[in-house]
Amino acid sequence: MEDLIIAIVAAVVVVGGGGATLLVRSRRKAPPPPGHAPRRGRAAGTATAARPGGATETAEPGAAGPGTLLPPEPEIEAPPAPPVPAVEKPPPSAGRLVRLRSRLARSQSALGGVLLGLLSSDRLDEQTWEEIEDTLITADMGVAPARQIVDDLRTEVKVAGTRDTQSVRLLLRAELLAQVGPDMDRSLHTGRHGDRPAVVLVVGVNGTGKTTTVAKLARALIGDGQSVLLGAADTFRAAAADQLQTWGNRVGAAVVRSDREGADPASVAFDAVNQGIERGVDVVIVDTAGRLHTKAGLMDELGKIKRVISRHATVDEVLLVLDATTGQNGLRQARVFAEVVDVTGVALTKLDGTAKGGIVVAVQRELGVPVKLVGLGEGPDDLAPFEPGVFVDAIIGG
Repeated sequence: MEDLIIAIVAAVVVVGGGGATLLVRSRRKAPPPPGHAPRRGRAAGTATAARPGGATETAEPGAAGPGTLLPPEPEIEAPPAPPVPAVEKPPPSAGRLVRLRSRLARSQSALGGVLLGLLSSDRLDEQTWEEIEDTLITADMGVAPARQIVDDLRTEVKVAGTRDTQSVRLLLRAELLAQVGPDMDRSLHTGRHGDRPAVVLVVGVNGTGKTTTVAKLARALIGDGQSVLLGAADTFRAAAADQLQTWGNRVGAAVVRSDREGADPASVAFDAVNQGIERGVDVVIVDTAGRLHTKAGLMDELGKIKRVISRHATVDEVLLVLDATTGQNGLRQARVFAEVVDVTGVALTKLDGTAKGGIVVAVQRELGVPVKLVGLGEGPDDLAPFEPGVFVDAIIGG
């Protein structure tokens, strides 16, 4: 009897355990009832992604799982390209000084007025002649030229025997014109040499308007029908290359520049000349860094630039840019530059301001080379070939 009871109990336990097991299994397989909230606080519709190590990360509602087709992204329009500046057609250089004569007259008329007033006075005594000489010296003409003019005028006045205004003006004009040098060759040598372009090297100290002069010269040459390439060999001042690039874009002149600041300027000049040969341009103008004439190392570097260029082309012009307002200090600068690179011509800038016209005579006498260009304003066409007759007439108002 006892054995029977034990067998029945064991059967009940086995049957009950199996049912519990089936119940648990069924609960694991059964889908959640409608409206059943997800466990652990996850929002409905969230997805989990496996992380390394078996962890999971929860994706936000609406996130696409693998293989989900996403809607096309809206197209983003590229910003409009900056407008390309139109290439300008500069006016020719001929006659520019005549058109700009009024600017010369404004700055130089005081000199001419004083001289004419003294020469036409009733008494031309020693004191009057000394005042005339002082007037010429203060106009930056230099002591030696001023004395020569006074001596020549004294002789002419005695010979002519008249001191009416018109006669005195003619005498003064003839003497000033002789000092300025009407017979000097002021032409820019910018003609090609067979398959080689002409090369113009532009030098000067800081602040004289050198880079602007390079750009204006390129503009003038293009206005005269020549093709021009610019070499930005001022590698110490990034703004200089940018400035040349802007001017070049305006008039259609290519610019060769370094891709890094502080590059070897002689290398840039060399590349510019090579590019000029390959492109078949008429003129290559090389801008150089402004340098103090008292710095021997910088001046030696300038000589190196010229030597490197000369290996592939002839340096036809070495233009020294001088600020006309610096007076006698400009002459000291000119001496040193002329010793290093054999200056062939001078470009006088800022001659429309407070500059005194006598500097033209002084610098030519000092260097033995002509003033070829004068800057008479800030405008793009305010650089003009120097014409002695127009210049003297502007001074004395003739």
